[in-house]
This record gives sequence, C-alpha cells and structure tokens, in this order.
Amino acid sequence: MRGIQAPVRCIIHIDLDAFFASVEELEDPSLRGLPLIVGGDPDKRGVVASCSYAARKYGVRSAMPMAMALRLCPQAVRLPARHGVYAGYSRRVMALLAEYAPAVEPISIDEAFLDVTGCEAIHGNGETIARRIQERIRDEIGLPCSLGVASNKTVAKIATDSGKPNGLVVVPPGREAEFLAPFVVEVIPGVGKKTAERLHRMGVRLVRDLARLPLERLREEFGAHGEHLYYLARGQDDDPVTPQRETKSISQERTFDHDTADPAEVRRCLLECAQGLGGELRRHGYMARTITLKLRFEGYVTLTRGLTLALPTDIDDAIYDVAHGLLEREWTGRRKIRLIGIRASNLVREAAYQLQLFDRGSDKQAQVARVVDEIRARFGDNAIKRASLLERAKPSRRRNPPAGLGHWREGH
Repeated sequence: MRGIQAPVRCIIHIDLDAFFASVEELEDPSLRGLPLIVGGDPDKRGVVASCSYAARKYGVRSAMPMAMALRLCPQAVRLPARHGVYAGYSRRVMALLAEYAPAVEPISIDEAFLDVTGCEAIHGNGETIARRIQERIRDEIGLPCSLGVASNKTVAKIATDSGKPNGLVVVPPGREAEFLAPFVVEVIPGVGKKTAERLHRMGVRLVRDLARLPLERLREEFGAHGEHLYYLARGQDDDPVTPQRETKSISQERTFDHDTADPAEVRRCLLECAQGLGGELRRHGYMARTITLKLRFEGYVTLTRGLTLALPTDIDDAIYDVAHGLLEREWTGRRKIRLIGIRASNLVREAAYQLQLFDRGSDKQAQVARVVDEIRARFGDNAIKRASLLERAKPSRRRNPPAGLGHWREGH
C-alpha cells in the first residue's frame, strides 16, 4: 500500500514597509510624501531607526548614523522613535495574522512568518490569503506591507524583499531554485561579509553560481555551514514556523555623548535604563530573576556583572537598586564610561507569578508603573519623567530599541 504524500508546505512571510515611518505618516498625514527619518539626535550619536521611501531616494538607510543621514538629506523631517506607539500597531497586525494561520511566528516588531499549509478549504490558496491580509492591513489598520509566498521560509522572505514596497510575490512549488538563481549570493541567510568575500574569490557572485558548486567542495571550504549553503542555494529549507518564540532576555543600553566619569550623570543614565527595562518587561508580560549590569569603558573594554534575585521583578526601582549596587561594587569612578546598560534575563511570565504566594514589594509601585506605561504608550516616551532625569545636563541617547517580542528590528 502506497503511503500518503505530505502536502507541499505553504509559507507566507510579511514585512511592514518602513514601519516606524509609516506609523508616523498614518498618525500625521501631513508627513506623507516627505523625506521622513525616525531615530536619534544627530548630536548625540543617534542612528536611523526607520525612514520613508522618499528619504531612501537620497541614500538614507536604517542603522545609518543620523548625522550622515541628514547630510545626505538635509531637508528631511526627523522624529524621535515612539516605541510604545509602534508596539500597539504591531499587536494589531499580529492579531489579524492569527486569524489566517494556526502557526504565526513573529520574528520582529514588523515581520512574521505564517504556515498556511492545509488552510485552502477555509481561506483559499497561499496567494489568496496573502492578498487578503495585505488588503486588510491597509484598509483596517492603515499600513502598507509586502508579502512573499513560497514552500519554505527562506524563499518566502527573499520573495518579500524582492517585491518591496507594497508588493506580493508568489514562488510556485518546484520553481524555488529558478527564482533564486539571478540574485546576488548575499541574499542567502548566513552569507555575511566574510563568507561573501570567500565565495567571490571562488568565482561565486550569484545564487546560480553557488548552486553549481558540488556539495563536497562547499563542505571542504565551509564545513557544516557549506552544506547549509548548498541546500539554500537550491531553494530547499525545512525550518518550521515556530508559533511562540520565547524571549530569553530584554536589555536597555545608553551611550554617552562623551565618555564620562561624572557619578551623577552615570546614575541618571542607569535610572533611564532601569525605567525603560521595567516598561518593556511589563509590556510583554515578563518578570526577571536575573539583572545584569553592562559597562563599556574608554578603549571599548566591556565588563558585565549579574545578580540573581530570590523573587522576580518588573518594577523600575527594584531593577535600579540591583544595577546601582553592582555599579557601586565594580566602578570606583576613576575610569571613564562610554556605554552603560542593564539586561533582564531568567525571565518568567507574570501571569504565572502568584501574588498571594509572593510579595512583589509594593503593589502601589506596580500600579503606578502601569499608569506611567499607559501615558507613555499614548503620548510618547518623554511624556512623563522623573525630576532627576529632567535635571541632567548632558542627555544620553537610547542605543538599542527595546528588545521584546520580535527582537525589535525595523530595517525594511
């Protein structure tokens, strides 16, 4: 008796186009069509978090130093990032995606995979589902997005990127290698700068060149990674869509405008990190058992020290107290600090934490923290601040966007 053949997988990849900038345009329609850059202050080592396609025409790109971006496009409108606002829109999009697939894997605040294999009878084929999702996100939420449909995650993501902005690219089963062939080899996941240089020396520039190489040659040159490249170049990828990717840690860092040994400024910056970290923990429903302090001194020498708590916490003051204690123990004030940060790890879900069994310290503190979170989510991170932070003389900038569900990458 012949076995039943498994159905060909159908994977959809979705990416919200220029997400942060698109949200700002949605909230303020007067910005539409203008070169818009979202990110940090150019005078404080700020970087571009997102930019509109009008700004990209001038060569502006995500992760570029803000000072450079404004030199390329001096007429651009620059706005500070409002991560609480963007997180709200992201949650609406992810909830909509869950209506179409039993397995949705968010991989960043603006990006996700869906496995819609076997959903044809309910929602139609992959292209139909992708088109419907694109229309609903545009009509119901107001944001543009691009999607790719293929038999696996790698090809679906490359399809999405090839159709940006506001595109929908479908790669039929069996034509994955043909689709990938004309792309530069750097589109393959795992081909970074060093790997690309080695491949170029081997005469490999395009994916089709990589696909022609024998498996033995790639194994000899790259080891186990060579086998991975061999199959990806042929459009073969069996990586599953994983619905719940648990966050392992959340961190906040600040880079000083100038290396400093000023204790007051260092403490203010540490408090900023603690507040940001507490807000992110609460936003995503986590509490932390381990708090780690990170210090980077002049000369890029980095030190980390951590402490595991008896009881988990998501309260700003508790996080600050631990981090400040570690700071006092490890820093004498003689060495100048370039960067300071706090990481929360050993995370537990708040919902699983029973208040009647554990004392969180101050319920009043928790209530106040949530009210502050609501105000910041509605009006921006700077809507409410401690007096001690308003007094600082040399403000620092946020180096990393908050890491939480989806790792907070926004670069397309």
